[in-house]
Amino acid sequence: RFQGLAQSLPRQKLSAIAAEDLPRFSTGVEEFDRVLGGGLVPGGVVLLGGDPGIGKSTLLLQALAEMSASGMNVLYSSGEESAAQIALRAKRIALDAPQLEVLAEIQLEKLLSIMDTVKPQVLVVDSIQTLYSEVLSSAPGSVAQVRECAAQLTRAAKSSGICVLMVGHVTKDGHLAGPRVLEHIVDTVLYFEGDTHSSFRLVRSIKNRFG
Repeated sequence: RFQGLAQSLPRQKLSAIAAEDLPRFSTGVEEFDRVLGGGLVPGGVVLLGGDPGIGKSTLLLQALAEMSASGMNVLYSSGEESAAQIALRAKRIALDAPQLEVLAEIQLEKLLSIMDTVKPQVLVVDSIQTLYSEVLSSAPGSVAQVRECAAQLTRAAKSSGICVLMVGHVTKDGHLAGPRVLEHIVDTVLYFEGDTHSSFRLVRSIKNRFG
């Protein structure tokens, strides 16, 4: 019934474990790489939080476009915009990413099936509040749904090596999708901050298991 996010391994002496730097790959956005500690880690799960309209989706779309242009297999899944709306936004910010794949999906089980079939190197889920699992009766965005969807996506990322980036909107009291319900599940937590009327934005790292 209960399942951890990492695989169970036999006990080992600390001195016998090879401590190696994890392989990373660039997002194609230098400043984003810097706040991530050098880039994305295969199988890593990143939560990017911030107020609605601050630019989270645009930043991740730009990063995916850069990774796609470098030959990586990437996928952008949106529960907030249709594929046509995503294409319009990409055109508005002059993104040239003909190979970037997008889809509009809000059901977790369907998204997990697509992950297993397509096997992207990087998946963006925009946003975690729009996803729902059919095993729960609560509405999308509820604490139970957000926790379940994030946990399932994290398990899938760890078992497949797919890097997952989740968008999470900050609530009125400053929490991410509820009372910090996601921070302990994911590997990295970033906050996107700034004034929506200003051209300056700040991405702040709150937690990063990969340094």
